[in-house]
Amino acid sequence: MEYIIFTDLDGTLIDRDSYSYEAALPAIKLIDQKNIPLIFCTSKTRAEIEVYVKELNIHHPFISENGGAIFIPRGYFNVDFEYTRENGDYEIIELGTRYEELRRVLSIIRDRTSLPITGFGDMNAEEVSKDTGLDIESATLAKSREYDEAFKMEDDAGTELLKEHILAQGLNFTRGGRYWHLMGDNDKGMAVSILTELYRKIHPSVVSVGLGDSQNDLPMLQTVDVAFLVQKPGERHDPTIEDDDINRVDGIGPEGWNRAILKLIGSNESRDTV
Repeated sequence: MEYIIFTDLDGTLIDRDSYSYEAALPAIKLIDQKNIPLIFCTSKTRAEIEVYVKELNIHHPFISENGGAIFIPRGYFNVDFEYTRENGDYEIIELGTRYEELRRVLSIIRDRTSLPITGFGDMNAEEVSKDTGLDIESATLAKSREYDEAFKMEDDAGTELLKEHILAQGLNFTRGGRYWHLMGDNDKGMAVSILTELYRKIHPSVVSVGLGDSQNDLPMLQTVDVAFLVQKPGERHDPTIEDDDINRVDGIGPEGWNRAILKLIGSNESRDTV
């Protein structure tokens, strides 16, 4: 049986606070040994993802900015498929709205509602670093946005008003572990579905697996064949995710990720109950 594994990063494969994936290394190594594609599907930017691609020596497609685009290494699939454009080593399927338009709409919403909204585009790298805990270099990469604007509000009092105005502008939103995300008519599930079908042109029986921790992962988790929800800090699962078809796994972030993958692909190193 062939597997493909789609995974969120922040709070799932990597720790929410330390940004470390060390706890997941046993499962990552096993995936590599079995030649299973590990596909990042995250709110992070292409520039941020490429850091992890290089560190882990991964040569598979990845999905950036909540399904904004699918980046496929040139020549990866030996079948014909439609893509939007080429850039460097990638054939890119673009699904999202361009960043400049998202910034324009966010500014309109802020002016009309007076909500305390602060987007990444309103902050310099030092401010993003302070807010996220990222180092300056990583914060700079996080600001290299193309299809998704990450933003925060000082409180949740205006949540319903915010949602109303976003939808009225013809855009969409989701909420991750730290930030809201303004985006177009795209989500992680849409991108996962497209990429899975490309794999199935080569391996018709491929089984798709998804791992996440937050509400913005739900479209992905509801699209894959086998889904896992890891715990958040405080050893709890996201209470807003109520789908009973999604497997709850014990372990915060990369600890839960490691346990789920080792169990799934039959590692002799772990027989922990998922």
